Amino acid sequence: MPRWGLVVEQNLGYGRQGRMWSVGVMDHVEGTREEALEALRIRAERFDPVHPASPKRRTLYRQADGFLLVVEGVWRPWHCRFTVAEQIYDSDAPEPVAEQPPAPEPEPEPEPEPEPDGPTRLPEAAPRTPAPGPPPAWDAHVPEVPSWLGRNDLP
Repeated sequence: MPRWGLVVEQNLGYGRQGRMWSVGVMDHVEGTREEALEALRIRAERFDPVHPASPKRRTLYRQADGFLLVVEGVWRPWHCRFTVAEQIYDSDAPEPVAEQPPAPEPEPEPEPEPEPDGPTRLPEAAPRTPAPGPPPAWDAHVPEVPSWLGRNDLP
């Protein structure tokens, strides 16, 4: 299936010395040329050109290979050209991914062993004793339980 670039060309900058013709690819469409032209028409109708800043009127014309948008500004008309172009080559295109063989199905999990009839008793944990020596630096001598906890004389 061919890949089509939706191309826009427009003037950037102001004045005789600052104006330059600029080109950009708005999007890509995979399909027929007619499908690409239809997508281009939608993009051209909604396109917001750089110039003019205060458009008074927009007119869209169809050409053989695209569209021409003429925008009447306060001082002069500006135009944008929209074309479809078939993409032939892209130096930065990702490499095609080779099909990988399907992953093997996981082995079924073994059935759990039946639980004993009586209550099970967990082994008791050994009592925790603090390590001898000075408290660690992060401790800052803050007690585990504040002294006010459990006092009845506080509101």
